[in-house]
Amino acid sequence: MAEMPRQRWPYLQCATTRHKKTVWYVRLQDAGRTRVRLRADYGTPEFRAEYEAALKRLASVGQGKAQAGSLAWAVELYRRSTAWSELSAATRRQRENILKHVLARCGSAPLRQISRADIVGGREDRAAAPAAARHFIETMRGIFLWALDAELVAADPTAGVKTPRRKTDGHLPWTAADLAAFEARWPLGTRERLIYAVLLYTGLRRGDAARVGRPHVRDGVIRIQTEKTGEWVAIRIARGLAAAIDVGPVGELTFIASEAGRPLRKESLGNMFRDACRAAGVDKSAHGLRKNAATRAAENGATEAELEAMFGWRGGRMASLYTRAANRERLAIGAGDKLETRTAMGAPSGEVGRTLKKSE
Repeated sequence: MAEMPRQRWPYLQCATTRHKKTVWYVRLQDAGRTRVRLRADYGTPEFRAEYEAALKRLASVGQGKAQAGSLAWAVELYRRSTAWSELSAATRRQRENILKHVLARCGSAPLRQISRADIVGGREDRAAAPAAARHFIETMRGIFLWALDAELVAADPTAGVKTPRRKTDGHLPWTAADLAAFEARWPLGTRERLIYAVLLYTGLRRGDAARVGRPHVRDGVIRIQTEKTGEWVAIRIARGLAAAIDVGPVGELTFIASEAGRPLRKESLGNMFRDACRAAGVDKSAHGLRKNAATRAAENGATEAELEAMFGWRGGRMASLYTRAANRERLAIGAGDKLETRTAMGAPSGEVGRTLKKSE
């Protein structure tokens, strides 16, 4: 038998028979007492195929309101699949917001009749907001790739549909003037300054900054599994962060907490920090502080491997953006004297002129 995954697949149950044999079932809450036994060996491709088939079978006897064969029906099944459960919690929340609007508009549409033109139309409806258009396509592509694998559709209508290109470099990194303005407006001892310090000195994304707290600290180092990529990062607590934590206000489980001491959702943290930035006259974002942290680390000589370990990136692409920019600046400054016009003797023209004047 293969090893049990860290998180058991949704609706998968395990039981032991009177003969001490382990058996596996799939059972849905809205399908009454009906359950389907899986015969293949646990953890094999055959086991997963049986699991997916059982979900479809049980959904057909459930009490859901979605009509079989509709987009809403497929989304119900998709939410019960491993393709959905393997997404990060942040990605699921983001896609749920998109699906809420999509299903309200065309949830009753037959799944097999959704065409490439429909997907392109949805993208064009969001053309004024490229990020929203991109997330829409990624959400629909996730559904149809799963549906194609589950043989619910014959073709993927999202295939070949391009996502909008980013027209900018995204969130701008904070400048030294931005940092000074924020610190002048929000001194140590304010919740706003604590949020700022956590973001600035850890480089964590909002969702991870909202979760991090004393349980993640050992020997002066924060160790936390990032929400977006699942990568573990280790961050030594800087003096600036330690000072902000010491004066608070901090929560029991998380550094950043509400006035009642409860952890904040990343959306609430983002709204609170945006208001604090406006009050300080800073037109930047929380993610801009993450970029500031990555820029500082790269300018101080951090390698791509070190940046990936610090910020939870993979593949080298993101880390190389920062190291390349830092290296280009160092090279440009170091090559500055090469812009001087030199004579045949090799001395800069300015030095030749000064020598001639002295000899006259």
